Amino acid sequence: MALPASEPQVVASLHADGAARRRLWKAAIKWPMYAVAVMPVLLAAGWRWGQGEPVRFDQLGLFLVAAVLLLAWENLANDVFDADTGVDAEGKPHSLVNLTGRRDRVAWLANGALAVGLALMALVALRSSGAVLALVLACCGIGYAYQGPPLRLGYRGLGEPLCWLAFGPLATAAGLLALAPADGAAAVPWRTAVELGGGPALATTLVLFCSHFHQVEEDAAHGKRSPVVRLGTARAAALVPWFVAGALAFQWAPVLAGHWPLTALLGAVGLPPAQRLIRLLRDHHHLPERIAGSKFLALRFQALNGLGLALGLALGARLG
Repeated sequence: MALPASEPQVVASLHADGAARRRLWKAAIKWPMYAVAVMPVLLAAGWRWGQGEPVRFDQLGLFLVAAVLLLAWENLANDVFDADTGVDAEGKPHSLVNLTGRRDRVAWLANGALAVGLALMALVALRSSGAVLALVLACCGIGYAYQGPPLRLGYRGLGEPLCWLAFGPLATAAGLLALAPADGAAAVPWRTAVELGGGPALATTLVLFCSHFHQVEEDAAHGKRSPVVRLGTARAAALVPWFVAGALAFQWAPVLAGHWPLTALLGAVGLPPAQRLIRLLRDHHHLPERIAGSKFLALRFQALNGLGLALGLALGARLG
C-alpha cells in the first residue's frame, strides 16, 4: 500500500527536483555495497586457484549473480522494515520506500529478488553440494533476523556479530563448496572458511558499523540500540582502528605461519582508505553531516582489501 502523504521524507523525496532526485536514486541503489556480496566467492576462487585446484567459472558466475540478488533483497527488505518502525522517516530520504511512496511495491521487489536469488543458489547447489543451499539459507535467515520482525536483532545491537558470521564462515564455506568439483557428500570446509573469510568479514562488518555514526539520534529515538548508540560516537570511533587491525591480523597470521604465500599481503592495498576513515571519525565523529559518507570509506577498504587478498592468494602458488 502507499504510504500516507504526511510522512515528511516521502513528501520531500517525491517532490525533489530532477538533479536531487537522481542523486537520491543513486544513493538508494547503493551499487558499491554489492562488493560485500561478491567477496566471499571471489576469495574462494582466489584461494582455490592459488592451491592449483580447478575453479568452476560457470558456478562462479551463477554464485555472483545470486549473491547480488540476495543482497538486493536484504537492502530492499531493510527499507521496508525500517519504514514500519519509522526509523527512516526523518533521516533517510534515499530510502526506496520514501522515494516511491510505495511500501508494497518495494516489498514485492524484495521478495522477487529473494526468490530468484535462492533459485539460482539451488541450481549452484544441485551442481555441487546440497550444503551450499543450506549455508546460503542460514545467511538469509541471519539477514532476516537482523532486520525483520519479531526479532529485529539489529535493533538490539547484534547486527555486527551476525554480519561477521554470515559474510565470513557461512558465505565463504558456501563459495568454496560451490567452486569445487561436484560431490554431494563433501564436508563443509569450516577451518578454511574461517581462516579465509574471517578477516574480510571483519572489514564487511566495519561497513555496517560505520553506517550508524551519522544517524545516532534517529536510531536512539526509534529504539534502535546500535553499538554506536550504546557506546556513543567517541568510544565507537576509537574501535575503528581495531576493526582494521583485526581484519589484517586475520589475513597476516596464515602468512606468518607459512600457510599462505607472501603475496597474500596484497590485502594491505586497502590501508589508505582505512587510514582516512580512522582520521575522519576520530576528528568529526560528533558531526553527522561530516561523516555521512564514512561507510563508503569503510567499503573502499573492504573492497580493496578483499580483492588484494584474493589476487594475492591466486598469484602466490603460481609465482612460487
